[in-house]
Amino acid sequence: MRDDLPDILLEARALLENTTPLASDCGRLCDGRCCSSMEGETTGMLLFPGEDMYYEDMPDYRVVPSPAGDLLICSGHCRREDRPLSCRLFPLLPVLRGDAVKVAVDLRARPVCPLAQQGPCAMTEAFVEAVRGVGQLLCQDPAQRAFLQRLTDQQDDLRALRRRFGGDDRV
Repeated sequence: MRDDLPDILLEARALLENTTPLASDCGRLCDGRCCSSMEGETTGMLLFPGEDMYYEDMPDYRVVPSPAGDLLICSGHCRREDRPLSCRLFPLLPVLRGDAVKVAVDLRARPVCPLAQQGPCAMTEAFVEAVRGVGQLLCQDPAQRAFLQRLTDQQDDLRALRRRFGGDDRV
């Protein structure tokens, strides 16, 4: 494990190191759609504050700025221990509700992930609780908490849009 990440991110990533949404390989349900881009499209995962340092000078990874924050672009294949925190959390997201950390389906995952369409009840309880634990841990750091608040606000905006235009906002 590389030691150039802030301690809080090392700890958060470790909480999800051996915990996944299903007891089996969830990529078999969708042929790994979460790790692939559509033809002609380049997609990536948002990096948490300070996580970009981990990927500096690593082949097969590229960090690019975006309005939402730094995105990690990869080939779609990686070593499990190199997965960014967003991949480890996928398709869930810790969201802030007052002083509490709740777990919600990341609405950005719904078009890609069959598990996201079903909600947290389709995933192992250990995974859901690990995501909650990551959120609680990250809230101890002001920069990470602010990032989680931005993600929560984005979720709320997406939910409002779905309601306004008649989309399904269950999660």
